[in-house]
Amino acid sequence: MSTSVLTRWEPENAAFWQNTGERIAYRNLWISIPALMLAFVIWMLWSVVAVNLDRAGFQFTKNQLFWLTALPALSGATLRIFYSFLVPVFGGRRFTAISTALLLIPALGMGFALRDPSTSYPTLLALALLCGLGGANFSSSMANISFFFPKAKKGLATGLNAGIGNLGVSVVQFVTPLVVSLAVFGTLGGEPQQYQAGDAMKNLWLQNAGFIWVPFIVVSSLAAWFGMHDIADARASFAEQAIIFRRKHNWLMCWLYVGTFGSFIGFSAGLALLTKSQFPGVNPTAYAFLGPLVGALTRPVGGWISDKLGGARVTLWTFVGMIIAVFGVLAALPHDGAAGSFPGFLAAFVALFALTGIGNGSTFRMIPVIFLTERQRAAAGKGDMAQRQALQEAGKESAAVLGFSGAIGAYGGFFIPKSFGTSLELTGSADAALYCFIAFYVSCVLVTWWCYARRNAAMPC
Repeated sequence: MSTSVLTRWEPENAAFWQNTGERIAYRNLWISIPALMLAFVIWMLWSVVAVNLDRAGFQFTKNQLFWLTALPALSGATLRIFYSFLVPVFGGRRFTAISTALLLIPALGMGFALRDPSTSYPTLLALALLCGLGGANFSSSMANISFFFPKAKKGLATGLNAGIGNLGVSVVQFVTPLVVSLAVFGTLGGEPQQYQAGDAMKNLWLQNAGFIWVPFIVVSSLAAWFGMHDIADARASFAEQAIIFRRKHNWLMCWLYVGTFGSFIGFSAGLALLTKSQFPGVNPTAYAFLGPLVGALTRPVGGWISDKLGGARVTLWTFVGMIIAVFGVLAALPHDGAAGSFPGFLAAFVALFALTGIGNGSTFRMIPVIFLTERQRAAAGKGDMAQRQALQEAGKESAAVLGFSGAIGAYGGFFIPKSFGTSLELTGSADAALYCFIAFYVSCVLVTWWCYARRNAAMPC
């Protein structure tokens, strides 16, 4: 059998973990992280490209621009539902390599399309949908990494994979404005677009937003194919994994993850355009990367703290903090002729991003604990064989739920920018959207407290 397939994998066995498992697990993690980071880069490309389209000669309405930033989240979330179950079917190494290579399609497609301002809006919408391939990779990546680590380290491992992977959102928002201002590829990249900046004409190579990531995607795909492993015991058909749809806690954790990750990815997609609409004198690309950067960095912290204090407690207080932060955003927005406070707006959003990162880590720490506890309770008193079977089933169910909740949570990336766009179009203000977010976070507080965090909760975690 190929050495890339692990026929024995027992991370809960202390001797096996120390002698063999830890080295292999971290090798797969360190290859997985940059692949996931590139996936987030492609997923969030339109959040930066959309604010530069007018400079490149494209003429679209404000609502059309919000559609371009929202559609990658819609397709990414939908594809995640399928990707959630594919790692146990195809193997983590193989699927990571192939799914990363697929990112070449939107990267090259955007590169060629953005060279020509006469490219039709439907073509750009199709490319926005294809960027959802990047968003889909999160579910398969998290499901894969969860198989490699023991229960005690799952919070930190999934937090590192997702947290550093989430840095792709900040990377794309920081790097793209730089590369589109330079002839990075010379004549190979195509002719620049020109726009008026004060009294001078400036060049813009918007196509570089797609082309710049192509070599990195190729290298990452090859690293996954030749460096990662498949776990033989982690193989499972879709029918075996579909049992999660009958698990109550699957749906409850999906709800909570919409609140944490849905907020992170939704605010990442919509913040630059929201800033441009509310504070026209501010260059949104100069600040848009800050929030996602903070949110990505706090995700491993959320997993680590939850390993120590319990995921439910951390999640509960995270949602309370998010409610307060949204009120801070509301207070800083322009109202009734007042200009508003951009520093206050930015500070409130950075705090909100930090909390979403912590909540992302804590909710993903809760999932393996919930399903391991549930399966162990069912196997109690039935002997060692039943307990070993419970561990195996819990691993497969947890991986499927991690992926599926990631899929459902990603729909927040569609609804949040679309909520901003709709609220602005109907009322001229973002307030209505923000009050809806507050109401949703209140429901998350209640679910977390009742089901997981209160004394004598049915499933403390």
